[in-house]
Amino acid sequence: MKIVSVLFVSAVALCSNSWAQQQQLKSKQQPAAPAKTPSQPAGQAGVDTKTYVIGAEDILFIQVWNEPQLTKTYNVRPDGKISVPLIGELQASMLTPEKLGANVTEALSKLINHPDVTVSVQQVNSKKYFIMGEVQKTGSFPLVIPTTVLEALVNAGGFRDFAKKSDIVIMRGTQRMKFNYNDVIKGKHREQNILLEPGDQIIVR
Repeated sequence: MKIVSVLFVSAVALCSNSWAQQQQLKSKQQPAAPAKTPSQPAGQAGVDTKTYVIGAEDILFIQVWNEPQLTKTYNVRPDGKISVPLIGELQASMLTPEKLGANVTEALSKLINHPDVTVSVQQVNSKKYFIMGEVQKTGSFPLVIPTTVLEALVNAGGFRDFAKKSDIVIMRGTQRMKFNYNDVIKGKHREQNILLEPGDQIIVR
């Protein structure tokens, strides 16, 4: 009986050692889980971080690597500033996202070793033009890149059936400018196809 017991115990120990070795081998073969990176919402389409000039009411996303308390969305206030934890008030308007990122990096460098900062524009609210009347899509449109009247009308999805294409009006403050779509697409009076400015209103009757 003693011999049987010793053999049984030895067999159990051998099986245990074999199972442990197999598990250890599996753990070595499994690839390490990739490091998690902070997710960044997609920026506003068409915004060039090197040339776009930030304005009041724009919505920004500032990502600071490994600093979750700083990585978040910021609304540019009417005074053109944002409030960033650890830093305080920073001027954002009249700067490009790239320049603002450099300013944030400089400020954080006094507190954090080699901060990695990215600034993107999530929503353009400071620069808009408006289209109303006989087009497929009316309302406000972000003026992200230089846009002509003709391009704006394309963005609005084109005309409705009874639109007066030859009698379109662009209102800019107290100015009223004419735009004849039929002429412009034929290459006539191209000077009417002006670049839009923030606040311009296109009226299609």
